[in-house]
Amino acid sequence: MIKKIFVLIQMFFIVGALTAQDYDFVVAIDGSGDFTTVQDAIDAVPNLRKNETRILIKNGTYKEKLVLAASKTNITFVGEDVNQTILTYDDYASKQNRFGEEVGTSGSSAFYIFGDGFTARNITFENSAGPVGQAVAVRVDGDKVMFENCRFLGYQDTLYPHGKNSRQYYKNCYIEGTVDFIFGWSTAVFEGCEIFSKGESGYLTAASTLEETAYGFVFIDCKLTGESPKHSVYLGRPWRPFAQTVFINCEMGEHIKPEGWHNWNKPDAEKTSFYAEYGSTGPGANPDARVTWAKELKKNELSNYTKEEIFGDWKPGQKK
Repeated sequence: MIKKIFVLIQMFFIVGALTAQDYDFVVAIDGSGDFTTVQDAIDAVPNLRKNETRILIKNGTYKEKLVLAASKTNITFVGEDVNQTILTYDDYASKQNRFGEEVGTSGSSAFYIFGDGFTARNITFENSAGPVGQAVAVRVDGDKVMFENCRFLGYQDTLYPHGKNSRQYYKNCYIEGTVDFIFGWSTAVFEGCEIFSKGESGYLTAASTLEETAYGFVFIDCKLTGESPKHSVYLGRPWRPFAQTVFINCEMGEHIKPEGWHNWNKPDAEKTSFYAEYGSTGPGANPDARVTWAKELKKNELSNYTKEEIFGDWKPGQKK
């Protein structure tokens, strides 16, 4: 009994020590941390730091238009609670800046991530502008970017994997929107995520993969859910002609259209884009009804879609 108590006391002090040392900065909107704004914490990180900088963000709604510059490398955000740690802003594409110019889709972003090696856990990223057209919650340009147990909230164009040479990994995340709410050029893997459609009709993805890029968007073991009507949502459409989007072992709700994919009124894109599935389940899985220019992967092709094959020398979650 005494030995057990001693072990418990040891564990208490070890956990306490780890908690004290785990974070370089603490952001707290109530003033109990090192900073009250997330941007101030980002700015305090030394430029081009090779080691990881860990930033704890305590519960609260932080309304800030955030920029993580390219010089701010290897930063990790950890939220106190994914539902209560909220980074939000409300710009949208048709909103005018001080010069009377529309800010555009990219200009609407609530959070710009240009720095390599960024990681976020347990955080909600939101564009709160509402159903007003394009309004980006997060635009990602940096390489080796990882999100784990995060939420991305918006309507049209919620999540923008923008960087043409960017590799991104989304693990156990929740992403919601209406039209093209995952779109862009990057190579991005979504594993164990929930993709939630909330419009009257829509498109989950709008990839713009370059011809020379080996992989576009890959969804593995995800759930496609939503409140959209039955047969009202496409899996994707090609923003650019060589768009690539693949769903592997995903559960699809009845809101997914039987034909699955749309050519965006670009017949030539049917010859150049790559849309594929393997092991789809649920009422939205209709392999016999899919468009003829989409592909059903064979089991022996799945080895091409491991994280090791897709990401190469990057192992997401590995200590920097």
